[in-house]
Amino acid sequence: MTKIADIRAKTEDELAAMLLDLRREQFSLRFQRATGQAEGTARVKVVRRDIARIKTVLHSNKLQAAIPAVKS
Repeated sequence: MTKIADIRAKTEDELAAMLLDLRREQFSLRFQRATGQAEGTARVKVVRRDIARIKTVLHSNKLQAAIPAVKS
């Protein structure tokens, strides 16, 4: 599980790379569960929440970048 402070400290490119890796892992875990090979089902929940954290930070960064443009 990634802490939110660690996620906020990363650049947008690093977050995009992390998101891609987590999406691939999520697909792999989903595939393992469908074929009956899944060992640890708790990882699915952790990956899903990490994806949500990253997407939230990316959206927040996008909104913060748009606010100064509106006020200027």
